[in-house]
Amino acid sequence: MYEPIRAKSVHTMAGTASDFPHRSREEELDIQLAGHLAALLAVTDELSALAPSDDLNAAAARLAEQVARLRGGRTPARTPATATAEPHLAALHRRAHALAGRALVVAASRADTAAAILAAQRMDAHAKALEPRRLASP
Repeated sequence: MYEPIRAKSVHTMAGTASDFPHRSREEELDIQLAGHLAALLAVTDELSALAPSDDLNAAAARLAEQVARLRGGRTPARTPATATAEPHLAALHRRAHALAGRALVVAASRADTAAAILAAQRMDAHAKALEPRRLASP
């Protein structure tokens, strides 16, 4: 009834599937998590330049350690400490909170406890920094 196909389909890709490297789901999640943590590190460095604190310095060191671990020992690029003329601390804290949330989601999906704990701690710290200052009663 139908004639069998004798030629290769024009819809198949040239070559075989082994022509290009494949990454596992875990490798893809490692790359994604390292990217989120590196972005969080950049925002943390920026916040540290505007409002230096021991907490931000410690967080930056821990973030750099986790990024290096996920990238096979390669240390992440760091943002040079330069203060801008008009600081936007609240916007930076919101961005850092969002980045930490993304990192937490990826860390949880790959069952990376150390990165998940660090991301959750950073989320808490940035949420606390965004709370309105409560005046102490006299």
